Formats: sequence, structure tokens, C-alpha cells
Amino acid sequence: QAMEKHAAYCAMMRLGLHVPATWLLPHRVPPDNPRYMPMAERYNPPFDLEAVGEQIGYPLFMKPFDGGMWVGVTRITSPEELRYAYEHSGERLMHLQAAVDGFDVFARSLSIGPQTKVMHYDPAADGHHRYVLDADFLRPELEREVAIVSRLVNAFFRWEANSCEILVKDGRAHPIDYANASPDLALVSLHYYFPWAIRSLVAWSIFCCVTKRPMRLNQNTRDYFEAGDDEALTYEQKLDRYAELANNYFQTARFEEFCAETLPRLDEIVVEYVESADFDELAVKTITTEVLEPEKHEALIERSRTNVNAWASDARAAAR
Repeated sequence: QAMEKHAAYCAMMRLGLHVPATWLLPHRVPPDNPRYMPMAERYNPPFDLEAVGEQIGYPLFMKPFDGGMWVGVTRITSPEELRYAYEHSGERLMHLQAAVDGFDVFARSLSIGPQTKVMHYDPAADGHHRYVLDADFLRPELEREVAIVSRLVNAFFRWEANSCEILVKDGRAHPIDYANASPDLALVSLHYYFPWAIRSLVAWSIFCCVTKRPMRLNQNTRDYFEAGDDEALTYEQKLDRYAELANNYFQTARFEEFCAETLPRLDEIVVEYVESADFDELAVKTITTEVLEPEKHEALIERSRTNVNAWASDARAAAR
């Protein structure tokens, strides 16, 4: 239970990542739990909401402590809006987080084991169109940083899969939401990237099963904190150390060797499958079953076919 969004914010701030200022607010309406009030009286001191808002700075975002899919997220530009949003937050435990206003690009990465796909993301778009097909939207060094941060979070918390949201502004990566250990893997949202996700899940699952990779529950947080607390290390040097720790945890070199020797045709097999009639039938069934608005089905089916075929074409070209 301790491995959630607030723990992730605290841990990654300790490690020196450029996380925007983030505060956790007490429940506006106490939960219906007899144990809550004695705990709150002991641990929840009175606080000045407006002073917190001023210290963070406007604009800022209020978002649920246990949120997902952008539900309950509010952009706030004044003390009055902050008070209103908090008064209407009910029993939901909320975070306040400084906005990265005027950011250059929104990146969302999906990590499965040691494999990471960094994707251009548009949170303002419709839920089925948020992943932008843009392969060169980040400079190589920034793409590497985003990928390292994503795998760092996973290795630190012992998560096998996770998605990480990062805003890039003026060449600096700001992680804003990265505790999503049940990441979005739906065809209707990933589209082009769906085959990559399934291929990565298959490769990692086979590797773990065949090599009998043990599931580790105990965290070696001290190794990470030693790097994060070392004032002699630059930010880039800390990233290198975190990458080394993550690669050690996920056995990256062994995994890559395993894939090359044991799964040499996996990419080819995945391409053949996503180009097959069986996959098309499954995709149509998935969309018509999961998307509740029938008027969207035809367009989403066509979008899925177009993007998956584009992925297969790109994969074939890369294999030549």
C-alpha cells in the first residue's frame, strides 16, 4: 500500500528528479471510518490552503491521490478557484502540483521490464487519439533521460510494467505522473504502439518463465538514495547511476542476449500476426465491445487498421 503516487513523488524528489512542487492535502470530508479522526487529530495539523497555493505558485493542478485517466484533474489559476476546488473535492485525497506552464512537449513512456517506448502524448485530445505518431519529437539525450526515468521508477518500486508522464520545457524533463503500475495497454488508445506493447510483454514473460527469474519484493532503496544524496555527482551522473541500477535489476544484458538467441523470429512473428485476418477480427471485436459509443466504431476500426499496418510496415523496413 505504500507504493503509490505520493510515495513515488517523495522518492523521486529525493533522487533529484525535476518533479514540480507537489503537496498532499488532507481529505476535505473525512472518510466514513472510525479510525480516521484519531489519526487525523494526531497527524493532520491545521493548514492555510491559500498559503500553500501561494507557495506552490499559480497556475497549479489539483488531482486525486489515487487518480487515473485524467479523472478529477482541475487546473487552478487563483486562490478563489483553489478554495472552490478543495471545498468540492469531497472524500477524495488530493494532490496540488505546480503547473509546468508553456511546456514544449508532453512525453509518455511505457516500460515493460527493460524495454521502453517513449511516445509523444496529447492529453487534450480525445482519449482514443492522445498518442501522436511522431518518432523524432525529442532530442536523443532527452529521449534517453525520459527512458531512464521510466525504468528507474519501475526498478525502485519493483514494478514490471508502468507508464510515466513527463513534461519537457527548455531542455529539462519534469516527471509529473509516474506511478501507473497498471498502465494503459488498450488497442483503442495505443493503436500504432499496441503491437510493440504486446511483443514486449511476450518477450519479457517468456524470459522470466524460462530463466525462472525470481520476483523480488524487497527494495534496495539505499543504493538509489546513496546516489541521490551524493552532492559530488551531477544530475547527469546520477542518471547514469540510476540507469546502471535499473539495468542490473532487470538483467538487461542477459535479457537482450536471451532475445537474440532464443527469440530471433519474435518480431517477424508479431508482424505476421498483426497483418493476419485473425488479428483484424479480434481488433474489430475488441473495439465494438469496449467502446460504448457505436457511432465511433467505424472510425476507430479504420484508425486501428491503418496504424497497426503502418507499424508492421515500419517493422519490416527496420528488419531489412
